[in-house]
Amino acid sequence: MNENKHAQAGNGKFGSRIGFILASVGSAVGMGNIWMFPYRLGQYGGAAFLLVYFGFVFLFGLVGLSGEFAFGRLTGTGPIGSYDYALKTRGKKGGSVLGAVPLIGSFGIAIGYAIIVGWVLRYLWGALSGAVLKEEAAQYFSQATGHYGSIPWHLLVVIITVAVLAGGVLKGIEKVNAIMMPAFFILFLLIAVRVFFLPGAFDGYRYLLVPRWELLLKPETWVMAMGQAFFSLSITGSGMVIYGSYLDKKEDIPKAAVTTALLDTIAALLAGFAIIPAVFAFQMDPASGPPLMFITLPKVFAQIPAGRVIAVLFFLSVLFAGVTSLVNMFEVCAEALQTHLRFPRKTAVVFVGAVVFIIGLFIEYEPYMGAWMDYITIYVVPFGAVLCSVMIYWVLKKEEILNELNCGREKPLGSYFIFTAKYLYVLLAALVLILSIVYKGIG
Repeated sequence: MNENKHAQAGNGKFGSRIGFILASVGSAVGMGNIWMFPYRLGQYGGAAFLLVYFGFVFLFGLVGLSGEFAFGRLTGTGPIGSYDYALKTRGKKGGSVLGAVPLIGSFGIAIGYAIIVGWVLRYLWGALSGAVLKEEAAQYFSQATGHYGSIPWHLLVVIITVAVLAGGVLKGIEKVNAIMMPAFFILFLLIAVRVFFLPGAFDGYRYLLVPRWELLLKPETWVMAMGQAFFSLSITGSGMVIYGSYLDKKEDIPKAAVTTALLDTIAALLAGFAIIPAVFAFQMDPASGPPLMFITLPKVFAQIPAGRVIAVLFFLSVLFAGVTSLVNMFEVCAEALQTHLRFPRKTAVVFVGAVVFIIGLFIEYEPYMGAWMDYITIYVVPFGAVLCSVMIYWVLKKEEILNELNCGREKPLGSYFIFTAKYLYVLLAALVLILSIVYKGIG
């Protein structure tokens, strides 16, 4: 099946393991790493939260990411074709309908994400010109996030993403991630080093790292660590399935998945060490979400010596993280148009970009965009992820998915892996969906 689907779509494959890993990390590293993780780390117990988070990241990376990569490589296509294949192995129909759920999730996130990355691009320009440091931060943010407040930047982000994808997997996705993701890590490392020398920064490190063990007795600590780990790894039932479908049979999937999870965690920690100590150095509120990145940090940059340079580096690195995530979301939708509606590659990519932009135009106003993203991330995406986990570990025959996971490995995984996946991972994925609804968002 694999070769047939790729022959139809003509998208090519990843040229190397590192190219695949960097693309997967690019998909995983996004706004949640930058504006949510540092805040949660401090709020829910510092190093105590970190231990729980590491545990969930390892489990979700090893079992969840591996499963989605293997599912994609086995079927050679995205969620619609993959879910259809899984149900057909049991003599059932309707898989393509179920596969549309995670596809809609990726499409929905792409619409909101393109707007947010447009804000980032606007802020990068504002940092280069100095406007973002001169104007009052809240006012600058409200100008960008008003009704139709960011159209040129929003459009430019969509055009950049479409341009990347037009080159296919090897020339587009792999090449761009190979540049943007190392640059992201280097830029954030430079910022973290600069922040280290700020007077008062050590209060931020204390907030991030001193363990408050008593918070492990609070259920919210575990819930938020689980949600952060799950969503941070981009386990959505679609994006990582697609990237897996472009992976060569000789690659070791569990190893690639764990490496992706590790790099994603390093990115989140780097963001924490770059942002929180700087916020504490100027006695500001380390709140989470867009206000941290778009209001609090510009105030900080305005007070740091050479703050304009730091602001440029910061928004450039965030732009890289945003574009690489958008590339994955667009790819899910474009591949579906190619495979199931026979669109040529470039037509599919342009069509996705156009629809994402047009719908996004009407929700550029920040409260509308926030409500849109809440609905997609609380209900649609977790539901798609649960569906995928069930397809991989309950619907597909155990031998089939295990063979795919072991393809390219020197030391095969045993049946214990499938047992863990079926009875622990799938249960936790369902719990993420339930708790996401109960808490109105945990990722």
